[in-house]
Amino acid sequence: MSSGSLDRLTIDKSRQPSAKSTRTRIVAAVAALLVAGVVLLVLQRHAVSIETAYVSQLFPTQSFTLLNASGYVVAQRKAAVAAKTTGRLEWLGVEEGSRVASGQIIARLENKDLEAAVRQNEAAVQNAKSVLEQARAELVDADQAFRREKELLKEGIVAKSEYDAADARYKKAVAGVAGAESGIRSATAALRGASVNYDYSLIRAPFGAVVLTKNADVGDLITPLGAAANAKAAVVTIADLGSLEVEADVSESNLAVVKVEQPCEITLDALPNARFRGVVHTIVPTADRTKASVMVKVRFVDSDSHILPEMSAKVAFLEREAHKADQRPRIVVKASTIVTSGGREGVYLVKGDRVVFAPVTRGATMGDLVEVGGVKSGDKIALKPLDKLKDGARISLAGEK
Repeated sequence: MSSGSLDRLTIDKSRQPSAKSTRTRIVAAVAALLVAGVVLLVLQRHAVSIETAYVSQLFPTQSFTLLNASGYVVAQRKAAVAAKTTGRLEWLGVEEGSRVASGQIIARLENKDLEAAVRQNEAAVQNAKSVLEQARAELVDADQAFRREKELLKEGIVAKSEYDAADARYKKAVAGVAGAESGIRSATAALRGASVNYDYSLIRAPFGAVVLTKNADVGDLITPLGAAANAKAAVVTIADLGSLEVEADVSESNLAVVKVEQPCEITLDALPNARFRGVVHTIVPTADRTKASVMVKVRFVDSDSHILPEMSAKVAFLEREAHKADQRPRIVVKASTIVTSGGREGVYLVKGDRVVFAPVTRGATMGDLVEVGGVKSGDKIALKPLDKLKDGARISLAGEK
């Protein structure tokens, strides 16, 4: 190997980093970390720790509510509609949700034999009427013959025996008419009985209502008591939705604030954004010793198709009647959260780790709450300390690290 080749294999120490430059870079990195820490610490020191509140939705009726109670919507007129006779269900004309009128036929049992009995008795009535017409015709003829024989007997033209025969025929005709009239009454009564039996096979709605449940299907055996195996008693269950009331349990200790005809406001768990006017209909005159409560029935003033039996309900017993304006929800904040900045009133909305000034317009005052516009329900706002805040200020939430 030549000397030039050996020179190329020699390590060039001038290109290796010196110990001094390495220490310089380490010191620079440590200094950068320290500066970042100091900056973070400064920023944290400048973050204002605040307490927060929420913009809420309030109904004005809450300000004059005396008592709250819970209960369920119950139909005061409810019936399990069944047949009065035993038979197989041949036709069912309703289903769940169907509206029925009072007396409307909603189902029919097999009734061909009962229909035939009605037709037979109708024919018997017609036959009895024909017999009566014949008897009346016979009576007219017998009466005329009797009168003639009576006159002839006075003149001595006919024998006494002929007069007696005419008299007997007349009396027989009178009895025949009476018998024919009785026959009509009997046939009419039999027809009425057959019609009643036939009508028993037609299941009618006892009052105007809505079908809640269908308990039987075509082909099922229907009996009045449901005693037979696999037999059904009720065909459908119906309820008059116009008779819906809330049955609420009121504690005995709070019963003094409840009175009949007292205005109420009803809310349903199924319709949380709706408010319904109500009035106390009756206070049931007995207590439930297990719950130490008394049942109070509250009638709906306003009807609504969305109100259904067995819905959970809450009742607010009011100090006075609620007007339409009282049933409109209001957006409210605590009065202490409103500040003035740049000549405008507003609140500090919490947006992440900062607050943003949001102008609001004042409305009605309800206690320590104020109706406002410009924010929405559920917004988080600063509660205190407000004097240390400004638009865009960095914040930290009290209790959070």
